Amino acid sequence: MEQINENSQASPKSKWEAKVSARLRKASAEEVWPVYTDFFNFGKWFPGLATCYGVHGTNGEPGCIRYVSGFSISSQKGSGGADKGSLRWAKERLVAVDHGERRLSYEIVDGNIGFNSYVATVKIVPLPGGTGGYHDDDDGQDGCVIEWSFTVDPVEGLNLDDMKTKFEVGLQGVVKRIEDANLSSN
Repeated sequence: MEQINENSQASPKSKWEAKVSARLRKASAEEVWPVYTDFFNFGKWFPGLATCYGVHGTNGEPGCIRYVSGFSISSQKGSGGADKGSLRWAKERLVAVDHGERRLSYEIVDGNIGFNSYVATVKIVPLPGGTGGYHDDDDGQDGCVIEWSFTVDPVEGLNLDDMKTKFEVGLQGVVKRIEDANLSSN
């Protein structure tokens, strides 16, 4: 996996915006997309989540809501009085899904992690060479890029660079689990 294309912007009064990306060499866009559209079960892929399950709607359809807990990404003291060391949780609503573009957006609608007005977009980008991915001459495997971008009001106890680093670490964990699963199925 390699880190690529990272952007971030911050000003004292505006929302924080950032994007992190990672390349998968051993999984195509077609293989990775279902990991994200299985919205209620994403916890098995994201190492920082202890719990992830559906609380409303149909899994993978806009409007559905999942409950997640055990965050590695949160403020020092989230809203609702959650101190460092206590259970961190959020309810996230799937806002949009575009299967053709392999893009989805979700927002936090409730929680104690200190993220206000949080909206994230994930896009799975096939690398050049086909609809599913690019055939890498070095290792003979398809590949793709996961792009994870977000906007959020400034988070108490964090700065944007620290938050972005936490997202990078989370994405690296997802990529490792996806590539390990792909390797074990061959």
